[in-house]
Amino acid sequence: MSLWIKICANTSMADAMVAAEAGADAVGFVFAPSPRRVSAEQVAAIVAELPAKVEKIGVFVNATTDEIARTVEGAGLTGVQLHWDFPPELPATLRARLGAKLKILGVLHFDAATAVDVTLTFNSDVDAILVDSRTATAVGGTGKTYDWAEARRVLFGRAEDLKLIAKLIAAGGLNPENVAEAIATLRPWGVDVVSGVEAAPGRKDAAKVRAFIQNARAASAAIIR
Repeated sequence: MSLWIKICANTSMADAMVAAEAGADAVGFVFAPSPRRVSAEQVAAIVAELPAKVEKIGVFVNATTDEIARTVEGAGLTGVQLHWDFPPELPATLRARLGAKLKILGVLHFDAATAVDVTLTFNSDVDAILVDSRTATAVGGTGKTYDWAEARRVLFGRAEDLKLIAKLIAAGGLNPENVAEAIATLRPWGVDVVSGVEAAPGRKDAAKVRAFIQNARAASAAIIR
């Protein structure tokens, strides 16, 4: 299966188009307090110009069902990333309201110093789990990595033992230089990047975006061979 790649936290048409043209499977937009925050109106204008095959994922933190639904419909999104410890019934509620085709991503903040909470993995309405890092001041886009070897040992390498329903997406501090190592170590279903391909918060570096996707594809192909 081909590696799934999301270039997240886009704020402009130019940045989203670079990601799409470079071969990203999905582009992400942040609808939560952040230097990268965008409005549904901004995203609607961008989405209208993107290829249909590219997934459009909205990132939400502590949002209500109504807030998420209005944004999905207004912006023309195809999926949501619930980037907090959301109520377990929320994914099913969103599917009932927005349709079965809506892609739903959850998040697990990996910390090798604590036990991994795999509660999300048993929610049948969550398609994939983004395994991210976290700092005291940010829940995403931190530019910080976690211990990949430990994450492989206790989570990524135990998908069958843990009876994981959702697919695992590696995130947190990835960039063009380290994404191949992350993929070789973790062997994830997908990868997600924010700050590692930016020139500044909210502004992508086109060369980094292209290099990230190229390096990720090559690393995934090497594993398949």
